[in-house]
Amino acid sequence: MEPLSKSFDPKSAEPLWYDYWLKKRVFHAEDKSEKKPYCIVIPPPNITGMLHMGHALNNVLQDIMIRFRRMEGYNTLWMPGTDHAGIATQNVVEKHLSAQGISRHDLGREKFIEKVWEWKDKWGGEIINQLKRLGCSCDWERLRFTMDAGLSRAVREAFVRLYRDGLIYQGDYIVNWCPRCHTAISDLEVEYEEVASYLWYIRYPLTEGGGEIVVATTRPETMLGDTAVAVNPRDERHRDKIGKEALLPLLNRRIPIIADEYVSMDFGTGAVKITPACDPHDFAIAERHHLPLIKIMDGDAFINEAGGPYQGLYRYEARERILADLDRGHYLAGKEPYKHNVGRCYRCGMDIEPMVSRQWFVRVKPLAKPAINAVLKGKTRIIPTSWETTYFEWMNNIRDWCISRQIWWGHRIPVWYCDCGNVIVTTEDPQMCHACGKNTIKQDEDVLDTWFSSSLWPFSTLGWPEKTEALRTFYPTSLLITGFDILFFWVARMMMMGLYLMKEVPFRDVYLHALVRDEKGEKMSKSKGNIIDPIEMVDKYGADAFRFTLAAFTAQGRDIKMSEERIAGYKFFVNKLWNAAKFVEANTERPAEKVSHEELSIIDRWILSRMNDTISAVKKGLNEYRFNEAAAAIYQFVWHEFCDWYIELVKPILYRKTTKGSTKAAKYVLLNVLDTILRLLHPFMPFVTEEIWQHLFAEDSPLMIASFPGENTELNDRSAEGDMSLLIDTITAIRNIRGEMGIAPSKKLPVVVHTKEEKSKELIEWGKDFIMALANLEGINVSLIPIEPFGAATAVVADCRIFVMLEGIVDITAEKLRLKKEIEKISRDLEMVSKKLSNRDFLAKAKEDVVAKEERRYHELREKKAVLERALKKFEDIDRPSQSITL
Repeated sequence: MEPLSKSFDPKSAEPLWYDYWLKKRVFHAEDKSEKKPYCIVIPPPNITGMLHMGHALNNVLQDIMIRFRRMEGYNTLWMPGTDHAGIATQNVVEKHLSAQGISRHDLGREKFIEKVWEWKDKWGGEIINQLKRLGCSCDWERLRFTMDAGLSRAVREAFVRLYRDGLIYQGDYIVNWCPRCHTAISDLEVEYEEVASYLWYIRYPLTEGGGEIVVATTRPETMLGDTAVAVNPRDERHRDKIGKEALLPLLNRRIPIIADEYVSMDFGTGAVKITPACDPHDFAIAERHHLPLIKIMDGDAFINEAGGPYQGLYRYEARERILADLDRGHYLAGKEPYKHNVGRCYRCGMDIEPMVSRQWFVRVKPLAKPAINAVLKGKTRIIPTSWETTYFEWMNNIRDWCISRQIWWGHRIPVWYCDCGNVIVTTEDPQMCHACGKNTIKQDEDVLDTWFSSSLWPFSTLGWPEKTEALRTFYPTSLLITGFDILFFWVARMMMMGLYLMKEVPFRDVYLHALVRDEKGEKMSKSKGNIIDPIEMVDKYGADAFRFTLAAFTAQGRDIKMSEERIAGYKFFVNKLWNAAKFVEANTERPAEKVSHEELSIIDRWILSRMNDTISAVKKGLNEYRFNEAAAAIYQFVWHEFCDWYIELVKPILYRKTTKGSTKAAKYVLLNVLDTILRLLHPFMPFVTEEIWQHLFAEDSPLMIASFPGENTELNDRSAEGDMSLLIDTITAIRNIRGEMGIAPSKKLPVVVHTKEEKSKELIEWGKDFIMALANLEGINVSLIPIEPFGAATAVVADCRIFVMLEGIVDITAEKLRLKKEIEKISRDLEMVSKKLSNRDFLAKAKEDVVAKEERRYHELREKKAVLERALKKFEDIDRPSQSITL
């Protein structure tokens, strides 16, 4: 193979090696294998979706674990697939048709579904291509779709079993209705936003004895459906009114005044209107008190015939008309500003309208109990464990799951109705009614909630309800990685369905990652203009740098603050690795000639010992899902210990400028350590590591199926680590003195070292060549006799005092003058910034980012001034007779 190029080019390397892996089929898992199975099912992205930072983080973490386990020798399956995303996809296609002047109703159900499939075939795979750009090593030969034939069969089977066991039922219940999407959506699919509105006070006259009761409401338009007024039974203000009747203003309907503990005595007047068909809490109160339901709106949120004179008005238009009429009739007692949460459809943003509707539900209490016990008994672990409390709280208070949706795209509910009144629930399309023998049957119009099909994902993708070899091998799956925000949408439901249908948990571990935010910690959004596009970052900096950034900042339970600068920073890490590989390539012959332990120098033994500790740290981090700790360990070792120290330390050996080390051993260790680094880094940075591997180590044998490094306790050498710590700290101390004193790196310095320990003297004498080379010294003398040389800067390292002789090196008088002038200038700048920040007008009127910028400048100036003052003091100290500086 050709030598490594001058620099690593992600644009050419990434497609090259991804195609290579595909051709080698190294992503593929075997249904039957002697290897231990390891399986992750991908959280299926929506076919309408494009890769965002949440997707990127989620899939990079999965790929890291899959590549890690694959290299550990597991039979690894990363099951890929996409979700049909019922409401979202239907909305997209409807908008596309609307641009052509066509509605779905113009086409009819069958033709519309054909259009959706056409759209899916053309655009639905875009996010899969983007995942490949990230380097995701899914078993693409097994790619599934939640509406493919196999999964559609699984959905029907699950529905029928639940129905026959009495766990699916149909009933009239209040649901979250989207007037734009014309469908019910679950509680979890409602996004709440605080809005500034009003609390209106309305007088309801009592029907007997005169008087009135004043109710408070944020939604006066719903009063058209009032069937009661409720107060708290302990509220002294209203106790005498309980059991009486009030007259509903505008419609003059007599309604009872009831007592219910749910009513808060602190809200408004303590009296609230009860509109069971328009509020879920009112619905529950109505059930307890056997109140009638009056549905006042149609599916488009227009007032229906039950609204009397307001029929035909849109809900908010009706609100304004009703308020005007209440005011005219002297029923409006007043209003006050009030902030409250408004629920909006997570797909289209339309205000949700709670509405009584006939829907299909899953009875979840019996399903939730085994799912709770599975986590309590440790059959499934939730990581971080802090999320267990949230999981238990939600599962213990779970409400029945509304699974029907009034749209066309999705799994149609497998229920048929016959004119004779018979209801047929079956996995296969019936040709006739088995009760009357006629073919006068019609299928239910609704489709199932998208989350119903995805709740079967861990086993439906493996072939269930068939007893496939894949299902036997890979279920339960090993790990699920997903965002904490779908713990209830998806994770809890998979737990319930897995235990119900498979009698086993769907996964052993659930790792919930946090959110990716911008560098200020704010949520990314188009409106804020702070979105970072993953594909743009991959195009700009390469997939490896992008992936490593995500891993490096993924700490358990903590949001990730992402910025382009951080990604750019890890591009330098890729370059550092590449340059190290080029150095190894240029200075070694492959394969390396093995060496004995006796041939290894202190430097060699040190790097091998540090390498072994790094292997342990990386494996521990990955096994415990502490991705940031694993990334930090490998970063520290590669950049600082291997590149900054070992490579620099062996240069004198390789170039034969010292006899304190074997060239043969140095070459062996360089290759051995680089080999290990590539294996350790591969799960994080697959492309650059594969390219280096192919050039230097194993032509046409993929790194991704090479073995992951294992610890070797024989390499642990704490003695060598202690010795090298003294040498490295000595070099670092001399370099620091250069920096503090402003001495050019090219200027050779004389150094004297004093120690009381013979061992330290011997070690520094042995390492003289390395210290002189890396600290650029003209000489170094080591003495056991105490000394206090004049005109020296001093550092203390362990039991050694290091004296850097500065006489004739630095013009102390000139340097002191320069530092004083610089300190004066900074002091003036600091005073100006301080005045600005203490000015109340500035703080009140200036934009937040302007104030933050000035605050940053203030702290930077203070820090710079402190550094310069310390340097000045050192020069003043050195100018005194019989003094040396201690750093």
